[in-house]
Amino acid sequence: MAMLSRRGTMLLPLGLAGLTAACAHSPSEAVLVPDPSGRADPEQRALLETYAQLGARPVEALTPAEARAQPSFADAVRSRALAMQNTNPQRVIGSQEDMTLNTVPTPLRARLYRPIPAHNRPLPLIVYFHGGGWVTGNIDTYDATARALCAESEALVLSVQYRQAPEFRFPAAQDDANVAWVWAVTNAASLGADPNNIAIAGESSGANLAINAALYAREMGARMPRAMVLIYPVAGTDMNAPSYVQFGNARPLGKASVAWHLQNYTRSPADLRDPRLDVYNRADLAGLPPAIIVNAEIDPLQSDGERLAEKLRVAGVLVQRVVYPGVTHEFFGADAVLGKAREAQRFVGEQVRIAFAAPPAPQPAPRRRTRQPGM
Repeated sequence: MAMLSRRGTMLLPLGLAGLTAACAHSPSEAVLVPDPSGRADPEQRALLETYAQLGARPVEALTPAEARAQPSFADAVRSRALAMQNTNPQRVIGSQEDMTLNTVPTPLRARLYRPIPAHNRPLPLIVYFHGGGWVTGNIDTYDATARALCAESEALVLSVQYRQAPEFRFPAAQDDANVAWVWAVTNAASLGADPNNIAIAGESSGANLAINAALYAREMGARMPRAMVLIYPVAGTDMNAPSYVQFGNARPLGKASVAWHLQNYTRSPADLRDPRLDVYNRADLAGLPPAIIVNAEIDPLQSDGERLAEKLRVAGVLVQRVVYPGVTHEFFGADAVLGKAREAQRFVGEQVRIAFAAPPAPQPAPRRRTRQPGM
């Protein structure tokens, strides 16, 4: 995929429809090139080649329905694992259980992962939101991340399926994340979890939901997460940031891919200035819990993680951030075939265990009246 032209970049103030039009591809360009950056390490490049061989195409060349139907990155991981004669690539956990959360106004599908128990005491809980740019992805395609968080953090993990665009546009996913967090806090004991020891996590667009749910909890005076795990977070809307320039043609996520997701999720260009999307520029980040940020080098969202970390530190929030070289967006759940994914999972697990073991911070009083869902 070629990087956006100067004309395409200048169209952003005029709306995402113009930006996406500037990213139009000829049929020959609608083929996924495995490693346009040339910087992927051998394991990552082999995985990208497998993804291309499965017939995956750039999402910006597809409709949302086509993007959901095509092979996922998780499919590529499984295929690559089999090629490496790894016939059991899943992380071993105690059990998993599908459920429906009785959230209002929309019941949400979820999956609860239980670690192999070491004792009978209530366990910590992590509420996790999957990626997919608010358009694609689900709790099945991001099963590997939830399993890894469960195994490495020795905690229950509640993976939540939220409403997606274009059927449900901004801020539907943020609203769902907020009510899912409140549901988890309210019902933790019934899950066998410690209500005082709950963290929040998310991947890509799911990381955006995670930090927004933490902000919502702070505003409402609800129980705050013990920590935020933010895996290559979507934290801004500046597609001229350094990593967008350097890795605009990256795969599986490039600059045009981000524009496609935002066009399908937002209602108008005004949404790009909302603090729930433009987090590092417009959100008040004071009073949030410690943040654990993971970034991939070959990812246009690398600058989002960097800028978010800087703004969190300025706001007095403790931040641990690691950038993993030679890997791309979506690497975190690929531990069956990527050594860097295993490293990142161990890092996150260690940091989350430290957060759970620390004395809890005082719960905040409500800061201000929050927006009503859908506003």
